[in-house]
Amino acid sequence: MRRWRACFGTAVRFALIEQGRNRLALLMVLLFVPLWTTLAFVVVARAPLRFHVRPVGRFVVMDGNVLTQIVGALQALALVVAFMMFVATARSTVFDRRLVQAGFPRSCLALAKYASLVLVAAAVAVYATAWMHLFWRPVQPVVFAAGMFIGALVYGGIGIVLAAVVRSELAGMFLAIMISSIDLLLQNPLINPQSDSALVRCLPAHGAVQTAVTAAGLRVMPWSCLLLGFAWALGMAVFGIAAFAVRTRARPPSRASMQGVEATATAP
Repeated sequence: MRRWRACFGTAVRFALIEQGRNRLALLMVLLFVPLWTTLAFVVVARAPLRFHVRPVGRFVVMDGNVLTQIVGALQALALVVAFMMFVATARSTVFDRRLVQAGFPRSCLALAKYASLVLVAAAVAVYATAWMHLFWRPVQPVVFAAGMFIGALVYGGIGIVLAAVVRSELAGMFLAIMISSIDLLLQNPLINPQSDSALVRCLPAHGAVQTAVTAAGLRVMPWSCLLLGFAWALGMAVFGIAAFAVRTRARPPSRASMQGVEATATAP
C-alpha cells in the first residue's frame, strides 16, 4: 500500500507538470473564459427568457444575457478542460507505457490523471465563478461553482476518451468543439426554444446547466441534477480508464524484430 501511494504521488506530480507545460491551454483559461463570458453578457440582449428548471418542475424567467453567459461559461470550460486533458493524455502515452513497464500500476497512473483533472476542473470552475461575480451574483455561489465544476469534470473525461480514439491534436480539438457546441447550444433557450426536450436531457452537460441555472436564481438545492452530472462524470471516467489501460498495454514484439533477434542469436 505504501508503494502504491508513492507511485500515485509521483504520477500526480508528473500529470500536473504535463498540464503546466500546455501553455496554449493555460492561455485559453486566462483569456478565452473571461472574454467569452464578458461578450455573452454585454452583447446579448437582456430580454427575458423562459427556462425550465427541473429541480422545481416549472419555468423561471431570467435575463437572456445572464442565461447565455451561464451556458457560454460552461461551454468555454468544457472546451478548455477537454483540450487540456486530451493533449496531456495523448502526449504522455509513450511515457505512461514506459512507467507501466517499469512496474507502475495502471490503476495508479489512471487515477493520477483523474486526480489532476479534478484539480484542474476545480480551479477553472472557481475562476469562472469569480469572474462572473463582476457582472451579477448568483443566489447560491457555492452550488453555482459546483455546476461549473461538474461541466468541466465531464468534458475533461471526454477529452481523455478522445485521446484513445484520435491521434492528431487538431482532430481532438475539432471533436471537442463540435461535441461541446452541440451539447451546450441546444440547452440555450435563446437558440433552442425546446431546450428541455427529452433528447436534450440526455446530453452530457444537462445536469451541469440545470445546476448552474438553479443556483443562479433560486434557493433550491438541485440534488437530482448534481447526481446526474456526477453520473456522467463517473461514466466518462470508466471509459477513460478502460481506454488508458488499452493504450498502455505492453505491445508484443513485431515479426521483424523477432527475426532480427533470431538472426543475431544464430550468427557465428
